Amino acid sequence: MSDTYEVFAVKYAHHGPRSAALNFIDGDPHEPSQPLDFYVWAVANKDRIVVVDTGFDEAMAKRRERTILKPVPEALKAAGFAPDRVNDVIITHLHYDHSGNYDAFPNARYHLQDCEMAFATGRCMCDEKMRIAFEADDVTALVRKVYAGRMTFHDGEDQVAPGITVHHIGGHSKGLQAVRVKTARGDVVLASDGIHLYEHFEQNKVFPITYNAEEAIAGYGKLKALASSVKHIVPGHDPKVLERYPAPNAALKGWVARLDVEPNA
Repeated sequence: MSDTYEVFAVKYAHHGPRSAALNFIDGDPHEPSQPLDFYVWAVANKDRIVVVDTGFDEAMAKRRERTILKPVPEALKAAGFAPDRVNDVIITHLHYDHSGNYDAFPNARYHLQDCEMAFATGRCMCDEKMRIAFEADDVTALVRKVYAGRMTFHDGEDQVAPGITVHHIGGHSKGLQAVRVKTARGDVVLASDGIHLYEHFEQNKVFPITYNAEEAIAGYGKLKALASSVKHIVPGHDPKVLERYPAPNAALKGWVARLDVEPNA
């Protein structure tokens, strides 16, 4: 079995314009800031397809006032990754924009950090501010996968498949994990919300929805240590990802980027 993969970012939704106050702790509310793009990621070789995060659906987009551009199952299929052929789904954390569409992958095994499930089902969720980014239906759906025998829990660093490992980062959510993938250009790290925007880790800024700000800052160092270089780290919501990395082909330009090749910046 091969341990080297191609990696793709698939944009499915968008939110903007946003002020700096929505993207950074102590951000100036009068200062314009870049919008957020919403991605899922596909990791694939001839032996395996792994999807990292599952996004949200159109009903959730309406509820959260986000704009769906391509529903996740359709977007993945159009990019060449049929949801029913996905072997594994890695959920980086249980926020609504990373753990919806939970019926779209009927044959996949799910992967989650122990402490994220404990966090999302424990006493912290009694606080309205702590649960602001969680949805009870999403969390319940993942609990049901536990009882269906389709969940693997991880505690810190672990291997999902040869060449694919998960690493606890924390900060933004208690059990947030990043994904390191072996590729032809080195180890690519899908930071998910360990880094929302390039600006967060370039300037040590922190996203306002954060379980532990100190842990979030420390997470930037962890991500840099995991990746072959800073240019191998992919943030979770930055529109610049689609500018820095090429599309696999002309038909996918503007919403799919190939991450296992050198970026142009």
